[in-house]
Amino acid sequence: MTAQKVLSLSDLEQDAAVRVEVDGVPIAVVLDSNGEVHAIGDTCTHGDISLADGFVEGETLECWAHGSAFSLITGRPLNLPAYEPVPVYEVTIDGDDVLIDPAVTKEVN
Repeated sequence: MTAQKVLSLSDLEQDAAVRVEVDGVPIAVVLDSNGEVHAIGDTCTHGDISLADGFVEGETLECWAHGSAFSLITGRPLNLPAYEPVPVYEVTIDGDDVLIDPAVTKEVN
């Protein structure tokens, strides 16, 4: 599989998440306050809740339902009730296009 255009940079607002679906994989795409674009699995591991409906603060995306914050860098939850990480996807920027390959996740230590 190859990276696919999921949206344009101009579709993103700073410190907000947008839900996209690529080949059936729900992904939350975030433009953080540093201008970096992140892509993490959109489903909270504590419940079947879209993380894109949550709150972006710094390098975290917080689930609106129960308050678990996930690192945009590692996908790891930073507090309970979630304890399982979400996948983190490689993001490629080509001009104004945001490209993601849902088959390629970042290796995070």
